[in-house]
Amino acid sequence: MKTTRALVAILTVLSLTALACSINLDLPEIEYRTTSLVTEAIQVPVPQGTTPVDVTLDFGAGQLNVAPGAAQNLIEGVAKYNVPEFKPTLTNTTSGVTLATGELEINAIPRLANEIENTWDLKLGAAPMDLSINAGAYQGRFDLGGLSLTGLDVSDGAADVEVTFAEPNLVEMGTLRYSTGASQVKLLGLGNANFSELIFRGGAGSYTLDFGETVLRDAHIDIEIGISSLRIIVPKDANVRVIVGGGLSSVNANADWAKINDEYRIGGTGPSLVFDVTMGAGSLELRTP
Repeated sequence: MKTTRALVAILTVLSLTALACSINLDLPEIEYRTTSLVTEAIQVPVPQGTTPVDVTLDFGAGQLNVAPGAAQNLIEGVAKYNVPEFKPTLTNTTSGVTLATGELEINAIPRLANEIENTWDLKLGAAPMDLSINAGAYQGRFDLGGLSLTGLDVSDGAADVEVTFAEPNLVEMGTLRYSTGASQVKLLGLGNANFSELIFRGGAGSYTLDFGETVLRDAHIDIEIGISSLRIIVPKDANVRVIVGGGLSSVNANADWAKINDEYRIGGTGPSLVFDVTMGAGSLELRTP
């Protein structure tokens, strides 16, 4: 039921977004055949001789949960699905692995008379990895703290996603990229992600970038979004500049921020965070914990 409700909510968001943009939706209707629930174990060993490992998760529609905790493997966990097209597939390459599922395409409106179930509960191992997550209309809960991520690239469509770095990333990450559509996305504990660059691209949605109370290193954050609400939370002791451009409607900053021309600053002695923010329209909220 959870997956069915998620799909209905996401399709509603897509419809409302299209109406707001004066786009006419004329999608065909298709029906997906459901079977009895299949529970399938996933176990992917660490490839030999490749460091870092390229790990790609290609996920369609449903619920994707990712956390640390694979003791001996690169990936381990369970997939539950009742649509044959959602059966996971594993592809090995010279540099890593791709774990994929069939997609519930949004070029047609799915008939949801039967409950659709597609849930992955995955745990990742401690091996250094460059992680890519590509998904469609889904709910995602990712706890990526305490891993060894050299890079992270997330791309999704209409989504409800929360990414948390509750513990420090054990290696330096080069770039964290996140590209999304009409979504609700929360990135939490970003100060623990240990990246040098964050590139965030969004459409019409609600986005939160929360660095928590600690930032491990200097970083540049490049944000381009459409008609959205954006919330940025940074530590009080960080050295922060937020440079605002585009057709932004409003900026709401608390007392820790100083406004100088089109910039908002916090003059702390901690690591330096420089934000370049371009918004089509909407609201920007600047906060400290």
